[in-house]
Amino acid sequence: MNPREYKEELLKALYAPYKNCQECHLGFTGRKNVVFGEGNADAELLFIGEGPGRDEDEQGRPFVGRSGQLLNRVLAQVGIERSEVFITNIVKCRPPNNRAPSPQEAATCMGLFLYNQIKIIRPKIICPLGSIALNNLLGKPCSITKLRGTNLEWEGFTIIPTYHPAYILRNQSQALSWLEDFKTLKNALLSVQSR
Repeated sequence: MNPREYKEELLKALYAPYKNCQECHLGFTGRKNVVFGEGNADAELLFIGEGPGRDEDEQGRPFVGRSGQLLNRVLAQVGIERSEVFITNIVKCRPPNNRAPSPQEAATCMGLFLYNQIKIIRPKIICPLGSIALNNLLGKPCSITKLRGTNLEWEGFTIIPTYHPAYILRNQSQALSWLEDFKTLKNALLSVQSR
């Protein structure tokens, strides 16, 4: 069994008891699917969003709606294959009306899944998409505007945050700086692959 297959089995085992998760309030709010994440289980680059939206809840997959389509386009633009990265969210169930997850919801879900996903996948680079993902991952309030595109360190991992694609859909004026962040991600990936 190669490392990717082994990690896929570990992720399946992690998710299996929680197909109908009710560990926090989000398990009782009418969600259709628990959206654990998808992609290469041995990925060098891990994206973390905020939480599933309507399309993601319907399909059980992360970043498949308008934000996901924009993410796909920018990944293709800089030469990163979506199939080679892993994409997940802070919370795995859709918050009602796409509201931000509560601190309790985020803490519960991160404790059950996200930290374990990171331990299993062992990415070289983690990219939080947006301030909610960044703040929850680092455990403190941070300015995505100030920190986007910069290299941070967390628990031995390189963190390169950027805006959430939903923000770019609403703020087209930031599209070029967002593209620059993805070029930074691509260069960081090339750097770790050449070691």
